[in-house]
Amino acid sequence: MRIKALFCLLPIFILSCTKEVKTTDSLLEHLPPDPALVLKINNLTNFKSELKNNSLLKSIEGFSHLDNISSTTAGLDHLSTDQTCILAFYEVGKDNYDYVLVAKNSPGLFSVDSVTNKTVETLTYEGATITKYNLDGLEVHSLQKNKEVLLSSSIMLMENLIRTSKNSVIDPTLKKLYDASSSDKSATFFINPSNNISILALKEENTEQEPFSSWVSLDFTANSDEVNLNGVAMAPDSTKSFINLFKDTNPLINKTPSYAPLNAQAILSYTFDDYQKFAANQNTYLDRVKKTDSLFNTIEEVGLIYMNNQKVVLLKSYGTEGIYDYLDSHQTASEQYQGSEILTLDKKNLVEEGFTPLIKNFESNYCALLENSFIFSQEKEALQTIISNHKSSSSFESDQGFITAESSLANESSMLFVSKASGIDFLAEQELVAEVSKDIEEKDLSDQVFASQIVMDNGFGHFNLLASKIEKNQERNTVSPLFTLELNTDLATDPQFVKNHRTKQHEIVVQDQNNVLYLISTDGKVLWTKELEGRIQGDIIQVDIYKNGKLQLAFTTNNQFIVLDRNGEDVPPFKIDYEGGNLNPLAVFDYDGSRNYRFVVTQGQNVYMYNNQAKIVNGFTFKKAPGNILGAPKHFRVGNKDYLVFKQDNSTLRILHRVGSDRIKVSEKIDFSNNEVFLYKDKFSVTNKTGVLHQIDTNGKLVATNFNLNPDHGFYATSNTLVFMDDNILSIKGKKVELELGVYSKPKIFYIYDKIYVAVTDIQNHKIYLYDSQAEPIPNFPVFGSSLIDLTDMDNDRKLELVAKDQDNSLIVYKIN
Repeated sequence: MRIKALFCLLPIFILSCTKEVKTTDSLLEHLPPDPALVLKINNLTNFKSELKNNSLLKSIEGFSHLDNISSTTAGLDHLSTDQTCILAFYEVGKDNYDYVLVAKNSPGLFSVDSVTNKTVETLTYEGATITKYNLDGLEVHSLQKNKEVLLSSSIMLMENLIRTSKNSVIDPTLKKLYDASSSDKSATFFINPSNNISILALKEENTEQEPFSSWVSLDFTANSDEVNLNGVAMAPDSTKSFINLFKDTNPLINKTPSYAPLNAQAILSYTFDDYQKFAANQNTYLDRVKKTDSLFNTIEEVGLIYMNNQKVVLLKSYGTEGIYDYLDSHQTASEQYQGSEILTLDKKNLVEEGFTPLIKNFESNYCALLENSFIFSQEKEALQTIISNHKSSSSFESDQGFITAESSLANESSMLFVSKASGIDFLAEQELVAEVSKDIEEKDLSDQVFASQIVMDNGFGHFNLLASKIEKNQERNTVSPLFTLELNTDLATDPQFVKNHRTKQHEIVVQDQNNVLYLISTDGKVLWTKELEGRIQGDIIQVDIYKNGKLQLAFTTNNQFIVLDRNGEDVPPFKIDYEGGNLNPLAVFDYDGSRNYRFVVTQGQNVYMYNNQAKIVNGFTFKKAPGNILGAPKHFRVGNKDYLVFKQDNSTLRILHRVGSDRIKVSEKIDFSNNEVFLYKDKFSVTNKTGVLHQIDTNGKLVATNFNLNPDHGFYATSNTLVFMDDNILSIKGKKVELELGVYSKPKIFYIYDKIYVAVTDIQNHKIYLYDSQAEPIPNFPVFGSSLIDLTDMDNDRKLELVAKDQDNSLIVYKIN
């Protein structure tokens, strides 16, 4: 809608315009009527310098819808003045703009002596003399008028201003703002959202509504890292302007940022100290006669939170009882989530109907009460993300971009918008024409924050626009929920990350109790689902069967060995059935890193080894074990030798050559615990049910160390790190940490960016713990979760994400900053 485009996207629009502009100033009475944009330039040299040296303006130059302005104003490169001048743009055809510049005449004002390819001719129109310059193909028309010189790219505009010069009427609001504008700033922008708004590049469907205000005046300042525009927005009482919704109300401190998740894309907040006055203004704006509903009498803030390309609405109240009772009477279901009640509502138009035009195209399907604010969402997962972040005190107001913007904003606002680059991308896609939205999306604005603010005061709004490079955060180590996702039924497997070979980012795979496999994007969207015949055993393993960089998903279910492609389709002939089922997790061996895979499927005593064509590897002789195979076989390389390790239920550990014959014979029987075999200190290491660690070296020598662990202990090891979880005692490299009493998962070690992370989850109390190799806790842990985690840098920003089971039917992703 027009309002959002102006208030939320004006920073980008103004900045893109400024990069194209080469100069301006003049007295208003010399301008033809109805300019699309007016710039008063107090100091041309400083203005050009500020534009040239700002890092953001450099990065966004060349927006396609302003190419015409950019090329047209190139003729003004030859302008030089130390006095105030005015530059105005006019739409003279669809997406075609010409300018008029007015400046005080002075020696050397417009010097074209250095242009070699030029022509100069004299034209006469209604007794006035026009000089026409053709400079390297660009036309500039010049007219001397009293003590001013007028320059224009259009002969039509020049003729128009000659005809209307004696009868020119200046918009009184524009004149008032012009006269009050600062002379200390290098330039001031004037734009009228109610007229000639095509320069904003709005989609046609977003232009049919009442304007934001009449004229807006914005003083321009910039340094290398920040662009700031401060001014006022005017709206006479006689006009139906958006800012008049807040007429006769006072601004309040905006609380929406404290409820928005840390990783929200943007927030938009409206405040008023008197709902009855707002409601009366609302009736005027909507041209309706409606009795004011007392239901919302206690509301003093309406907030929009943008996250994962959807929006959540906040209504902040100073008295929640009446509204809660009303919502409770309209709920069709209720459930608890992390200690908060989520209501399912049957009155889906409640919020939009009550607060249009602040809220548009929104269904209030779900609601939760957090402190004194009602949070409404269209999707339950969005509300769960809000709750998770709020419980962990991880809010948008802690985001370094918001902190950067906040330092330049007033403490109280009638309207406040703060956005990251992703928020600007999303809103531009919703509101602007496709080519402009694409321009914005293609610019790397990830280190920028954007903000707009209006503070209403006596019938006009103090307007503040900001685009700033985000100040580096001195304090890192925050942990915040990125998103939650609810499945159709309860989870059957722990969620895990898999790599997207196209984007090089990581997505999530998980299976539910109905055996449906989900692939989930980095922003919590289900990319596809596939119903399988059985439950996936163990982890899904990614392979590159065709050696072309395209990855597939390989796994076993209870009775099948399957390989799926990127789109969830079967990769023939990799769909093999096994009568009797009871398969172990799949093992994949890649001996030399050559992607000549060996897929090992074990079923009872049977061992099936397949190659990349799903054919049995006949050279592998270990096709049947004396006892049932336990778990997935393991492959280790020590020196230049390969070792294939199998646990059997007859307490025998088999360590084999590639061909399947014994490489090391282990004579001692081991009553295996429910833990895998690991290679630790170049020794094959496994524990038994009495807590004894058995280690076999490559010469077959066995060493047993009794750690006196419980039968259900957890054990994990890497080449140099040994970890045990025994009751509530976590041991990392011999250093012990006593955790709260609970029921703990096995530990798991991750090695990412040269750092060891040890994870364990208290299944009973739903707490995820994360430690480093020195048994020191990672800051801001534990966090809420109900399964063992997977950990990776999901989006390649060198900040880690973890995924885990949330509720029985949902997963949660956290970001570790």
